[in-house]
Formats: sequence, C-alpha cells, structure tokens
Amino acid sequence: MKRIRLAPSMMCADFIRLKPELDLFAKQKIDFLHIDIMDGHFVPNFTLGPGICRALASYSAIPLDIHLMIENVDSYVAAFAESPGVYLSFHPEAVYHPLRTIDCIRNAGATPGVAIDPATPVDAIRHLIADVELVCVMTVNPGYSGQSLIPQTIDKIGELRDMSERFNHTVLIEVDGNVSWQNIPAMLRAGADVLVLGTSSLYDREASLGANVGRLRTMIAECQSG
Repeated sequence: MKRIRLAPSMMCADFIRLKPELDLFAKQKIDFLHIDIMDGHFVPNFTLGPGICRALASYSAIPLDIHLMIENVDSYVAAFAESPGVYLSFHPEAVYHPLRTIDCIRNAGATPGVAIDPATPVDAIRHLIADVELVCVMTVNPGYSGQSLIPQTIDKIGELRDMSERFNHTVLIEVDGNVSWQNIPAMLRAGADVLVLGTSSLYDREASLGANVGRLRTMIAECQSG
C-alpha cells in the first residue's frame, strides 16, 4: 500500500505552543514540516524565513519541506539548504534558468522540487520533472491560507503521475491548498503522495491536533482500502 506523507503547514502553527506541537508531530511520525517562504513580491504576502527554518531543524528531526514563493531564488538557496534532509521547492516562473536552479539546490545539499501554480499547465515542467524529486501542485493561488479549492487543479495530480511514469522517474506529488476533510479523498484518488495540511484539516480548531492526526490516518486508510 502506498505511503501517504503528512506535511503540516507551519504558517498555520501556534507559535506560542510550537514545542508541544513539534513533540506531538514527532510522536505521531509526521513526515515533513512544510514551510512557506513568501517575499511580498512573487506572492502578495510575507511569511517565514531562514531563521525559523534553522530553529525548527535544531529542535526537531522531522525533515523540512521548504516551499520558496520568492524572487531571486538562487541567491537564497544556501540559506535555506543548511539543514540536513531539506526538500527545497521553487516556482519555475520565478527564475530565468530552472535547470540551473535545480543544480544549485542539489549542489547545496538539498533535494530539489518544483511548484506549479493553478494556471500553470503540467506540460510546462515536462523538461524538469526528470531532474526533481518532488512536484508541489498548488490547488489555490499561492499567498494565503484559508482559500477555496480551484477544482480543475485536481486533474493535474493525475497528469503528473502519468508524466512521471512516461519518464520512468518517480516523484513525490504534493498537493497544497485547501487540503480539507472534504477534498482529501479526491486528492488521494488522483494520486497525491504528500498532503500539505492547514486550517481546513489538521489545524481545524474543532478538535485537537492529536485527534485530527488520527482522523487523517483513518481517512487515508479508508481511501486506500475502498
């Protein structure tokens, strides 16, 4: 049975109670800590930076899944690739030479990935997919949490799975944006491997984090068995 990886979105975390949350994630064997980096230029918001990445890596052994929604990507790769086991994804639209940026990430010791906006066709990364280990499918416009799903983005998950098989290169297909209780089954059926979890599921305040992790595990098991 395929392993589905869980990646809490740290921009949704309670920074007053961050250590207990990280301890819970470690106990629950969470796979990644997803960190959105926004610069106010590529997307209309500011979020986390290298400092929080270093702090998280110093406290937790859970690998960092860093999503760069920034311009001048190459200039910041070294700062975000410091920690061991980092996955580092960028938007090809934000750089002049995506293959060079992929090499830059790999040479810095991180695992390269790319992210595609809702309006970016899968075919736009056809010549990149063999060189990355992860593709992040944005199912909302990047920049803010709490947005509604853009329905046609679900089809891109299956398109990416087909493309990776044609190239005989396995990539992790990550889905990011309104990964909700309602939308998760369709995302899994389409072929998602990694779920970026925010306010519409893991950080749903109707229940505790621990209860929500349990609900996610149950939902994944039911989707895979049915």
